[in-house]
Amino acid sequence: MSTRRTVLDVEEYRDELLEHLLAGSGALPGTEEVALVDGLGRVLARDVSSSGDVPAFDNSAMDGYAVRQADVQTLPATLRVVADVPAGSRRDPVLAGGDCVRIMTGAPMPSDADTVVPVELTDGGAETVTITEAPGAGRHVRAAGGDLAAGDVVVPAGTTLTPGHLSAIAAAGAPSVLVRRRPVVAVVTTGDELVAPGGTLRRGQIYESNGTHLVASLIDMGVSTRHVAAVADDVTTFGAALDELADCDLVLLTGGVSVGAFDVSRIALEESGEGVFRHVRMQPGKPQGWGRWRGRTPVLAFPGNPMSTAISFEVFGRPVLDRLLGRQLRPGPDAAVAATGWRSPSGRRQYLPVRLNSDESGRLVATPAHRRGSASHMVTSLAGADALAVVAADVDEVAPGDVVTIRRLG
Repeated sequence: MSTRRTVLDVEEYRDELLEHLLAGSGALPGTEEVALVDGLGRVLARDVSSSGDVPAFDNSAMDGYAVRQADVQTLPATLRVVADVPAGSRRDPVLAGGDCVRIMTGAPMPSDADTVVPVELTDGGAETVTITEAPGAGRHVRAAGGDLAAGDVVVPAGTTLTPGHLSAIAAAGAPSVLVRRRPVVAVVTTGDELVAPGGTLRRGQIYESNGTHLVASLIDMGVSTRHVAAVADDVTTFGAALDELADCDLVLLTGGVSVGAFDVSRIALEESGEGVFRHVRMQPGKPQGWGRWRGRTPVLAFPGNPMSTAISFEVFGRPVLDRLLGRQLRPGPDAAVAATGWRSPSGRRQYLPVRLNSDESGRLVATPAHRRGSASHMVTSLAGADALAVVAADVDEVAPGDVVTIRRLG
């Protein structure tokens, strides 16, 4: 069998995956209604609109006194305190000339008042109050509908729900949200050299870490996961493991995708999974593959070195899962200044884990997360990284002070 492969740019391979791996499909069918507290990290399937104005009534933005502006034109002014209106009160006291109401933050404004004087600008009186300084008309009053009008879209469909989104939805009066079904994604790691953490290492063996990274990343994305760890480098065993995952929406493989004689993922997918394998102009993560196991289950195959797996997931796995989840497009890349210099492989786009900080002038600064720069086996690079510095394929060296593109992790 020939080991020659088509060579693609990053975008070419990503577009191939989105078009062919998912058979041109968009988001997975299926939705469910969940309580707000269960919506964190889920993808909204339907716009949430406000059931009414937010706030629902004019209310005070300060602790103080609700007054008529006409009564505080000449200062100091002494007014009669005719009522107290705390937050939650249903009272709407009538104000005649020279009257005011002691009011608390969030309390409804009396219909006859138009301004709130903060208590700090008064003598704090309970029966009468002397006002020594007054704000302009309408100050310190939160208008009804000032945040949202009835019917306004609070959060659009396709949004991945954060605590901030859920708070806004609750304030708009919705007790639950309609969210997309969670994809079921299996993670399969391959290699005779792999041992589960906590096991005993023998000569030639390493602890398996790719599965931990991928499963945690999937959970963080709101995906249901299944983990099949350390499948042996045997085509029959590998095939049996994938057969057990036929009901999954996607299978992520790590390891065995290159051109070696024992690269079981490639061998098995080419035999039974309509396997397509490419070389991508990137570092790390050059060998990549995909297929449809037994003509049905989508399989995305990453190289096995830890850094290669992690960066392949960021560059290719996340877009595929975003498509399945029906998510909105992610924000574009950022930029930062290189704190130190490093080498980059000519002809391949480099993804280097970096830490981000700000210098004295406020510029965003990127420092390589590992003291030795970039290598596909250095899994600890990810532990200290905030982002990936993306270096163009036609650049072979980054100098201190150069501006580099930044792709934030997660």
